[in-house]
Amino acid sequence: QVQLVESGGGSVQAGDSTRLSCLASGHTFSSYSVGWFRQAPGKEREFVASISWSGDSTYYADSAKGRFSISRDNAKNTVYLQMNSLKREDTGVYYCAARVGSFYPVYEWDYWGQGTQVTVSS
Repeated sequence: QVQLVESGGGSVQAGDSTRLSCLASGHTFSSYSVGWFRQAPGKEREFVASISWSGDSTYYADSAKGRFSISRDNAKNTVYLQMNSLKREDTGVYYCAARVGSFYPVYEWDYWGQGTQVTVSS
């Protein structure tokens, strides 16, 4: 069992940067792949980025490529999502998720955090 807690959300201006954190507890976090997802108002939740258990491999949605960067520090049981050049359409609730095995988003994710709100205004 893994518990995930997101932090770092808030209100920012378009063009700004911010970093989200996902703190894990409860099990051997370094065994898990981790993904970031987001849900905008009135829309379905969508994949943003993911990272392998070792941190050696990452995968991004097209909307995140070149602007967002996912990383992890297994010693701190934390995964980060650095978001740069934010746009209004990046607004939403951001969730981190974890699973044992592949970091590719096509697979189901077993554990989810409660989410953190990011609001981008122009």
